[in-house]
Amino acid sequence: MMDALPHQWMTELRRFGHEICLVLDSANERETRRLLLNSSQFEQYLGVYSGTHITALADAGPFIFTLDQPGDRRIDELLEHPQRNWGWLASLPKSDLRKLVSHWHERLIIGTRPHQALYRFHDNRVLARALEHLPVEAYPAYLGPAISVCYWNGTAWKTVFNPAPGTYPVPDEPLWLHTPIPPPQAKEIRRLNAHRYFLAEHLKAYVRLAELHDPDTWLRDRLALADAWGWLEPEQLEFLLTQSLQAPAFTLAPHWQVRPDESATEHFERVRQAAAFWQGETSL
Repeated sequence: MMDALPHQWMTELRRFGHEICLVLDSANERETRRLLLNSSQFEQYLGVYSGTHITALADAGPFIFTLDQPGDRRIDELLEHPQRNWGWLASLPKSDLRKLVSHWHERLIIGTRPHQALYRFHDNRVLARALEHLPVEAYPAYLGPAISVCYWNGTAWKTVFNPAPGTYPVPDEPLWLHTPIPPPQAKEIRRLNAHRYFLAEHLKAYVRLAELHDPDTWLRDRLALADAWGWLEPEQLEFLLTQSLQAPAFTLAPHWQVRPDESATEHFERVRQAAAFWQGETSL
């Protein structure tokens, strides 16, 4: 059976008195989240984004549930379909749910304003990629209080044990932020981060956009344009997205198009200066 390993892992960890947690990407698993919320005690779950400065995204963010019953049938659907990339499992000391959530609170935000993004720790693909590239001695700072984790790596279930579970500060240069990202995943992460950025920083304009366009299709088109122009730096991408959101009918004017023999940097600077002029911020 495809789900034999996670069942064995859960049984073994419970034998040692550890608690099993489900880290759930609830935005894509709303039915499972509803089932778990309706059948869990208040102290058995937490929304990771709740109580943070991104609490407005809490409904779309990850939830962590403790699973106190051996053979819990509520997650059978998840274990049978790991290719849905719904999240991962962790074992903890009893009553350490809040410590695990606090651990990830400190690691949620990547970068500094205005070029911040959310670290998708709840995505099993992100976790798998980090654990594949991190040295074992870096596991404690990454996994925190988690004793062990069980996750789908795209082809098989894997388990990893944390050599020193506990509470750790975030390193100055977290190694997990420097793991290579496969191009398809990088594009999807960029789209999700752009979506969340608009929800948090430009909600009214984003709602107006949704009245005329499918936001997902529009975002994909904007990101494809950034790729075509070679605007890959955070400043360039943010400028393109925010200016597109402010443009009449959410469509950029013709002068935005790249000119023959114009480099990506020259193109960006020309359009940026033109935008500043038309917005009264500077003179040409």
